[in-house]
Parts: sequence; C-alpha cells; structure tokens
Amino acid sequence: MDSFIDILKGIQSVVWGPITLILLVGTGLYFTIRLGFLQITRLPRAIRYIFEKEEGVEGDDGDVSAFASLCTTLAATIGTGSIVGVATALRTGGPGALFWMWVSAFVGMTTKYAEGVLAVKYRTIDENGEIAGGPMYYIQNGMGKKWIWLAKIFAVFGVMTALMGCGTFPQVNAITESAHSAFGIPIWLMGIIVTIAVAAAVLGGIKSISKAAEFIVPIMAIFYVLGSVAIMIINADAIPGVFQSVFDAAFHPKAMIGGASGTIIISVMTALQTGVARGVYTNEAGLGSSPIVVAAAKTNSCVRQGLLSMTSVFFTTLIICTMTGIVVISSGLLDTTALDGSLLSNAAYNQGLPGNIGMYIVSIGLVFFSFTTIIGWCYYGERCLSYLVKSVHCSKIFKIVYILCIAVAPYLTLETVWILADITNALMAFPNLIALLALSPVVIAETKKFFNKEMKK
Repeated sequence: MDSFIDILKGIQSVVWGPITLILLVGTGLYFTIRLGFLQITRLPRAIRYIFEKEEGVEGDDGDVSAFASLCTTLAATIGTGSIVGVATALRTGGPGALFWMWVSAFVGMTTKYAEGVLAVKYRTIDENGEIAGGPMYYIQNGMGKKWIWLAKIFAVFGVMTALMGCGTFPQVNAITESAHSAFGIPIWLMGIIVTIAVAAAVLGGIKSISKAAEFIVPIMAIFYVLGSVAIMIINADAIPGVFQSVFDAAFHPKAMIGGASGTIIISVMTALQTGVARGVYTNEAGLGSSPIVVAAAKTNSCVRQGLLSMTSVFFTTLIICTMTGIVVISSGLLDTTALDGSLLSNAAYNQGLPGNIGMYIVSIGLVFFSFTTIIGWCYYGERCLSYLVKSVHCSKIFKIVYILCIAVAPYLTLETVWILADITNALMAFPNLIALLALSPVVIAETKKFFNKEMKK
C-alpha cells in the first residue's frame, strides 16, 4: 500500500508541477489583463444578476434557471474543499497556502467567466432535446473538428474525476468521518445513508439535481458563514496576527538568504503548489467542470451567464474558504499533528464556540456541502460519458457505477483520496485551459459586444 501511495505522490508532483501552476495562474492572469480586471469592475453587476430575472428568455433557451445553474455550480464547488481542503492545505503548506488560494481565486474569476461565456455560446441540443455543453463542445464547435481528440481527452478525464476525484471519494470520506466524530454514527451506516440519498437525487436528472441545489445551497452557506463570523468576532484580537502569518509564510522574505535558503524556497513552493491545487479544488476555475451545467442555464446571453459563473469563485474561495482558514489558523491548532482534514476543522470551530456548537456547524455543513457536490458531479460525469459514446442512453449505467463508487468511498484512506483528487483535477484542467486560450479572442469579442450594447441603452 505504501508503494502504491508513493507512486501516486510521484504522479501528483508531476501533474501539479511548474507547468500546471503557470498554465492555471497564467490563463487567469491573461484574461484578467485582456478583460480589464473584469472581476473587480463588473463584480457588483454580476452579483446583481443573481437576484434579477433576465428579460426575453424563452422556455427553450435552456433546461434550468440561471439561478438554479449557479446554485448547482456552487453545490459542486462548495464541498469538502471549502472545509477539509482548506485545513489539509494549511497543514501541508502552512498559513501561506491560504494566500496562494486567494491568488488563484482572484485570477480564476476571469477564467470561470471565460468558461461560462464559451459554455453558453457553443452549447447544443442532445437526442433527448436537452441542452448539452461544456469544454468538449466548445472545443469541438469552437476550435473545429480537427480538435475533437482534445475534447475526448477532456471527457475521459471528466469521467475519471467524477468517479475517483472531486465527485465521490473526498466528499463521502468527509461526510462519514465528520458524522462519526460529531454524532457517533458508524462509518458503514453513514455510508449506506449517503449512498441511498445520492441514488434518490441523481436518478432524477439535471432538473432534480438543480432543485435540490437551489434549496440546499443558500441555506447551508448562510448557516456556515454565520458560524464562522461568530468565531471571528470572538477571536477578533487574533485576526491581525492571522493575516500577518499568512503573508509571512507565503513569501518568508527574512530567510531568503543564508544556508537555509534552499529549505525556505522549498517551503514557499510547497505553499504555492498546495494553495493553487486546493484553490482549484474549491472553486474549479480552469477545471472545466462548471461549464457543463452552466450551458444548461435558461439565458440568451453568454456574457451575462459568464458573469454569474464568476461569482461562484468569489463565494467559494474568497469568502467561505477564507473564513475557514482564519478560524483554523486563529485556533492555534495548526501544529497539532494528531489533527488533519475534518478533524482539524471540527476542533478549530469547536474551540471557537461554547459547547459543541462549532463541531456541529462543521459536521452539518460538511454533510450538506459534500452531498450537493456529489450530486452535481454525477451530472458532470454523465455528460462527459454521453459525449464520448455519442448517446445519452449510457446515463443510467454511469449513475449505477457512480452510486457504487459512493458505496466504497468510506473505506479509503484520507491521504489516498486527496492525492487521487489532485491528480484527476490536473489532468482534466489541461485540455480545458488549452481551449480557453485558443478561444480567448471569442471571449474578448463577446464581452466587448455585450458592454458596448449596454452602454448604448
């Protein structure tokens, strides 16, 4: 088993090496500059769109409402990455990992925007009359049929990520471990409950999934944010020290000279690598997953939907993940080697609030965050497989396999789970990022056309 984990770690270090980091951050930085820092200048408008109904949208302009599409995207991103992933990143990369999560999220907002624009622009209709879209379609329809091989590579890795990465193993592992720690529910029993609940949700298709997400996401987000804010108010005196430790650990300027410089550079690179990897895991910017459901939104404006998609990164990483990071760092438990993952988050939140309130906030939050992530990723994987076999009739088979993966997930070790998730994430991101850069003129042209039209109104 140790040799298998060592092999996985070797693959992980390669796929999350400098090339991946440069491609991820570089793509977001490119769009940030070309779009005039759209994530700052257009963020108020994007947030306003969440609460406004789009005019002129007909019933055949999509499968689910734009708000439901956003909630499904958030459902698939506000998962274990927002709680367990942050704690794991801080344990591995130190407080500096949080800074690099911020960096990846800031530039990732424009990446997510570009994904949303292309998803709606190049979406199509499948044989069941439902909307089909995502990177495989904007690669094929935007870049041309000679690039279909790249679209297929994305779809293959999309299926792998759904079955072995973001969609199943980390989420179920977090639910069962947290429920066992907080409520004493046996892992095997919680595994059965989750499996049955997922089966009931995913067998209804995208409309069933989006309805569940539309109901659960706002409630669970408010619940978790209120608990986090309460702890930050209680620990207000420690907050300045938290930010100082984050920036100190991110760069460590004092130690860049002398005999220890090599160790410090490795430490900084570890924080950068871990922060960017977990940042992508939490908000999926550049991964190419969210465009699959964004394409199903009822909208006639690809730019409007792109702006809505951009807000998901803002909410997941820059708000929820930041709150988790502040609570964990301010707790002083980061150096406690006996705590990791959900156990570290549980302990940090429990320490911040009286009684066991903090533990219940994390545990209940994890259960709902992770559950909605699971059902969202089932749709992603199903759509990728449908593209590969050119038929929607495989969806039932995929859902059965997906449910079986949920059933075995509680029995995998935490380390193996996170390594597999990191590997499949990186492999899925490569073809999507290539497509985003190749189609960047389309994104820029659509953006200019939209805002020029808005100015004339």
